[in-house]
Amino acid sequence: MDRGKDLAEGSSCGGDPAAATTTPSRYESQKRRDWNTFGQFLRNQRPPVALSECNSGHVLEFLRYLDQFGKTKVHLQGCIFYGQPEPPAPCTCPLRQAWGSLDALIGRLRAAYEENGGPPETNPFASSAIRIYLREVKESQAKARGIPYKKKKRGGSGKPDEESTTSSIPFS
Repeated sequence: MDRGKDLAEGSSCGGDPAAATTTPSRYESQKRRDWNTFGQFLRNQRPPVALSECNSGHVLEFLRYLDQFGKTKVHLQGCIFYGQPEPPAPCTCPLRQAWGSLDALIGRLRAAYEENGGPPETNPFASSAIRIYLREVKESQAKARGIPYKKKKRGGSGKPDEESTTSSIPFS
């Protein structure tokens, strides 16, 4: 399935006009890559975890694992730049996945789980533990950068969050 991988990564179709009409959208390609990455993560666990046995704990482990590939500087409470949106100098605080990236990733995985036959009532990506984790990440990153997140009112302004970004997982 190298051709599918090529399409997902934006490679050309090799001039086949029929292939151009079946090229998945960027969202669908990213969702498939994310789903494959999560499946690989489960297979690499010791012992390997079957998708049917997956729970919110595995999803949380996966999100923490992804932090090592993050590009967002998150200042620790002891850092002199804690709470400053634009620090004047570098520091040794860790790079993490941005909240918006994790939120988008969970949305894609939640959809992929059900598209791949998982029952909605047992969807580990839709659990309250995941919602709580994402809220905590959002709040801690906002505090570390000195940016207050304001709760959106239902049916609000329709403006996207400044922090909402697309997820970028560096492997498939």
